[in-house]
Amino acid sequence: MQRTGRGRRRRPRSQISMRDRAGWENRMFETAFTPWASLGGGALIGLAAVLLMLVLGRVMGATGILAGVFAPASVYDLSWRVAILLGMFTGPTVYWLVTGGMPEITVPASMPMLIVGGVIVGAGVTYGSGCTSGHGVCGMARLSPRSIAATLTFMATTAATVFVVRHVIGG
Repeated sequence: MQRTGRGRRRRPRSQISMRDRAGWENRMFETAFTPWASLGGGALIGLAAVLLMLVLGRVMGATGILAGVFAPASVYDLSWRVAILLGMFTGPTVYWLVTGGMPEITVPASMPMLIVGGVIVGAGVTYGSGCTSGHGVCGMARLSPRSIAATLTFMATTAATVFVVRHVIGG
């Protein structure tokens, strides 16, 4: 037996029964470390943001782009927004055609939790006047104080959420 930090005793992992181990492993959330794929994806997002700013003078915030589709200022305004959204939907199709399959995605949350999370994110985007792509990519690059504050808030909230889910609720 090993002692935990709180003075309780627990069995070493090797002594946990298969039934206990299955339940224990189902509560754990692992994050794959993919530095090259992440670097490539980040570079493409940055390139797209720079090109949109250079060509159209617009900030590439996904939420603002989507909202502008429902209330476009002009036909021209609608056209570039629809083109970007179509690219977001066709990108996975191109990936599937090139590789012959889609990457496996596991969502360790129930549908009600996803809906609650979506509502919370929607409220945050509304109160924060933008999303992570607008503030974190474009606003930070422009050294916008509002975007720096918003990105720090996103990151702190993310760290707190991960801690609670992994260490308080999940295990």
